[in-house]
Amino acid sequence: MAGLVVAMDGPSGSGKSSVSRAVARELGLRYLDTGAMYRAMTWWMLRQGVDLDDPEAIAARSGEPEITSGTDPDAPAIAVDGEDVAGPIRGPEVTAAVSAVSAVPEVRRRLVAQQQAIMDESCRDGAGIVIEGRDIGLVVAPQAPVKIFLTASAEARARRRTAELTGTTVEAQQAAMARRDTLDSTRAASPLAKADDAVELDTTALSLEEVISEVLRLTKERTP
Repeated sequence: MAGLVVAMDGPSGSGKSSVSRAVARELGLRYLDTGAMYRAMTWWMLRQGVDLDDPEAIAARSGEPEITSGTDPDAPAIAVDGEDVAGPIRGPEVTAAVSAVSAVPEVRRRLVAQQQAIMDESCRDGAGIVIEGRDIGLVVAPQAPVKIFLTASAEARARRRTAELTGTTVEAQQAAMARRDTLDSTRAASPLAKADDAVELDTTALSLEEVISEVLRLTKERTP
């Protein structure tokens, strides 16, 4: 599996993070959560008081923060200007705003370039990497030999997200996810979409262990 790139795409609540980390751990690969990078950029914009209804304002400042992402599946790390933001970027304020920031082309160009640099370094080192996000198979790593697109029913995704959070309901999460799905899939820059050569895996009726097992099987099947 040395030098292997696994592209893992899908909407929120489909199980990307848990599955990607487990697969990376099992195969001895590095791991990159691209969504955390967009959340980190959003956190910085909010902290700086940037008007997130103004794409030009976001674009103008998108080159300022230094975003550093770790690749250890057992301890994924994300920092902005040296500050650990792994906790703050998962808050409701960032979650509500990340789609708006992610839709700005200048933000995507900068972070996609950084993601590809991390991927290239992993391959040069012979380590290989599992990269998860929404545009991996189509934009970040179109050459990846293994592409998986995870899906699940809207209710299942909302249930999973509600279990991770406090002070929310399945109905509220389902509405929030529907809004984010629409924004992510209709943006002009790198929309959420399945690559033609990706394997779609519906996780609605599957346990986490079953999904991990199936992704491992598909990965080994498609790897010389």
